[in-house]
Amino acid sequence: MVSVINIVPAQRTRDGDGVLIHRSIGSGTLEQHDPFLLLDEIRSDDSADYIGGFPPHPHRGFETVTYMLTGRMRHRDSQGNHGVIESGAVQWMTAGRGILHSEMPEQTEGRLWGFQLWINLQAKEKLCAPQYQEFNATEITELPLSEHCQVRLIAGQIDDQQGPVTGIATRPLLADVRWSGATQVHLPLDLQQTSALYVYQGSVSVQGTQVPSQHLALLSDVGDLTLSTESSGGALLLSARPINEPVARYGPFVMNSQQELRQALEDLNNGKFGQLS
Repeated sequence: MVSVINIVPAQRTRDGDGVLIHRSIGSGTLEQHDPFLLLDEIRSDDSADYIGGFPPHPHRGFETVTYMLTGRMRHRDSQGNHGVIESGAVQWMTAGRGILHSEMPEQTEGRLWGFQLWINLQAKEKLCAPQYQEFNATEITELPLSEHCQVRLIAGQIDDQQGPVTGIATRPLLADVRWSGATQVHLPLDLQQTSALYVYQGSVSVQGTQVPSQHLALLSDVGDLTLSTESSGGALLLSARPINEPVARYGPFVMNSQQELRQALEDLNNGKFGQLS
């Protein structure tokens, strides 16, 4: 059975234009969890914590995933794509060789609650053409695991059900697991993958280890995952194939060497990431 090998508390910080976030992966406690580079939770009822949003900024060499529980974020990028990521929706963007984009709140009051996940790309894919997949709440695959537990499957497969996001090289599993009372459920995990569970509400027990809210449990790679709960809550289950390559990271760029980072900065300064209108 899968067990917990470490528990990482999310660190309170700010990013973008002063947005309050809780960061687990990519924090001072956990730099990365190959191939995962960053996991941020944004949750506040105070617009002062999020209204600044994430103005135009570049990315190269990895993928970003935006998943909203509550609220609305407007996306715009240098490829001419734009739209609103609403409650329950997901956007999976492959930055590839370079893209400029922004994500700005579409509200001035009420709760904004969502996640941003960064996933690395293999060296051979880092300069691919930018692309993205976007699905609204009704397009996310939903399936019951028990009377008191349901999964919203964003990417990957559980039993014979497939999430809408496909064609990702690291073969990720991204699932929003929600429970409404005492239950025990089993989830199969690929033994070749790196896995983690981020509890965003309530708490859950994994093989006798309690994982509280806003904590990330790093999971072993042996057997299936068993979750035991006593009350309501929710968690993101992350799993993907590790890349096992050198990581050179500078802000919004993730490459394999310092020379590639310097090239990314040069390309950005020379307008090769396009323009954001």
